[in-house]
Amino acid sequence: MTHPLNFTRSGLLQAIVGCLCSCLTITAVAQTDLTYSRDVAPILQEKCVTCHNPEGIGPMSLMTYEQVRPFAPIIKDRTTKRIMPPWHIDPTTGIQQFKNDASLSDAQIELIAAWVDSGALRGDPADLPPPLEIPSGSAWQLAAEMGPPDLVIRSTPYDVIANGQDQWWDPQVPFIGLDKERFLRAAEFKPSYPLGKRVVHHGHAVLIPEGEKREVALARYGVGKSYEIFPEGTGMRVPPNGRIEWNLHYFPVGTPGDDDVVEVGLWFYPEGQQPELETVGEAMFRVDGLNGMMRGQDILIPPNSYQVLTGTHVLQSPAVIHSYRPHIHMRGKVMSMEAIYPDGRKEVLSQVDKYNHNWQISYLYAEEAKPLLPTGTVLQFTTVFDNTANNPLNPDPNQWVVFGRRGVDEMSHAWVGITYLNEEQFAAAVVERNAQQNTLRLD
Repeated sequence: MTHPLNFTRSGLLQAIVGCLCSCLTITAVAQTDLTYSRDVAPILQEKCVTCHNPEGIGPMSLMTYEQVRPFAPIIKDRTTKRIMPPWHIDPTTGIQQFKNDASLSDAQIELIAAWVDSGALRGDPADLPPPLEIPSGSAWQLAAEMGPPDLVIRSTPYDVIANGQDQWWDPQVPFIGLDKERFLRAAEFKPSYPLGKRVVHHGHAVLIPEGEKREVALARYGVGKSYEIFPEGTGMRVPPNGRIEWNLHYFPVGTPGDDDVVEVGLWFYPEGQQPELETVGEAMFRVDGLNGMMRGQDILIPPNSYQVLTGTHVLQSPAVIHSYRPHIHMRGKVMSMEAIYPDGRKEVLSQVDKYNHNWQISYLYAEEAKPLLPTGTVLQFTTVFDNTANNPLNPDPNQWVVFGRRGVDEMSHAWVGITYLNEEQFAAAVVERNAQQNTLRLD
């Protein structure tokens, strides 16, 4: 396997040219009269303050010049290194059109760096963009767009410990509130505020319909992914009776709390309305423990070394992919999703090359970029584990690492937002996609 950091000759040339162009751009930007009010505040509003506000998960608020100025050198450092905002998709590989792209452009990064280097000036307050109205940490984030939830489900209380290893809470509660089958439009996972937002690392709320063994995944959560809105005309079929199985992963942060409760808000299509497409939401595609092996049996990472795992899944019907969310732990660094089409063509759909276990980001494809996959397509996932001192998240490169639920152990799977189609629906989707692409070319 080629090491992910190796360059081809043409790639090295492109990197050198890109570096020269960036340097020239930085020089040009630095010569302008950059200010916080006119140039930097709009970038921070667009990309940063949803987390960096008094009730957000960011460690400091970045909503005013007085708040930003002391951290200007740190902001330059983190943005230049692309540590912040968190966005770990490889920008050189696969699809690059996303609805929720949180990354900064090269030009934005260069502008921030030049502003800091030129003295981090305030500028004229009259140049400031209108202030944002940021929802409270205890509010439903989707409420501004969709109104209050149609139904709220709640976990049973859990006593959060102050310090210790990972904790799991797996209660079961009755599913109450629907008198007939409905189709889900959106769901939001809301840990309590403020403690829950700090200690709930990820979780699932899964409905087991009454008298059945199948699962209906109502909501899945990770730091970086709190809600999901299905595409227009797409919904999840939700039966009226059953039980909710919660799977909540708590990570202690030094603060105890009694009776912590997690809520999930559900928004449905109007009663009696059935959307055109029925989705399963996020489905797990495993990279470990396939081909008859026990789950995770093939994860065995020696000290100071790497391991690579590949898992393949054959689609038994056409499908459209809405989102991609890798799930690995502290030694996980790379996960790619590749399509191998029935005619033999191969295409890397997406690759996360700077995975960070602290963030569970769901990468939402733009409408015109969603992968449309015919029957027989092989989805191939490849994971690279880095158990060396080169991995800044590695707690101890001298340990053997095996499969496990704790962050210091490892997993290897992807949560893929996917809707399975019939052949007629797939053909119609292909026609619509071709029309979209023709329109984009004309534009």
